[in-house]
Amino acid sequence: MSQLKALTKNQIKFLRAEAHSLKPVVMIGNNGVTEAVMEELDRALAHHELVKVKIRAEDREDKAEIIEYLCSHSNAHKIHTIGHNLVLYRKAKEPKLVLPKK
Repeated sequence: MSQLKALTKNQIKFLRAEAHSLKPVVMIGNNGVTEAVMEELDRALAHHELVKVKIRAEDREDKAEIIEYLCSHSNAHKIHTIGHNLVLYRKAKEPKLVLPKK
């Protein structure tokens, strides 16, 4: 995958605020990360840019591996995790969100 351009602290803060009211659009359950999950995540990121993912993994190491896999294979930024929810951002070809410059 291509190298991501780092986001600034202000951009991450902005995206966290934008994500606060979002509902999870992708759910990862007992089957883990499947091809169908990755396709759905790709569609969601292409359409929304900013998405919440619900991860049902009890073990912290498993959850961390899933998060790393999702970020690297979807070419998305990890914005925030809290509990079982993960917020991912990937700039769309036609951006909907205007990030702060700094």
